[in-house]
Amino acid sequence: MSTLPTIASSGLAAAQARLDASANNIANVATPRYRREDVVQSTRASGGVDAQPRQLDAQGEAGASTGQLTQDVVNQKVALYNFQANVMTLKTEGSMVGSLLDCSA
Repeated sequence: MSTLPTIASSGLAAAQARLDASANNIANVATPRYRREDVVQSTRASGGVDAQPRQLDAQGEAGASTGQLTQDVVNQKVALYNFQANVMTLKTEGSMVGSLLDCSA
């Protein structure tokens, strides 16, 4: 069986994790002592990625700045594009399998 659906599905999960983290950061921008979240991605030996959320230190590792809100909005857009790309990968793989089955029939 193809590992392509597994790889694309892990990409979808990673994009969702990034979207969740940035949405949390935006929702809590005015919350005292809130620790910003980030997502660390690592590759799997079998293909695909693992996405692990983590809390940043009190200064957000890069230091508190007004640019963090902008960065979270950008992260949401990137997550959206990653999600769309992985959905397209799944659709293309399904179409290719369908064409292969048509040729075999």
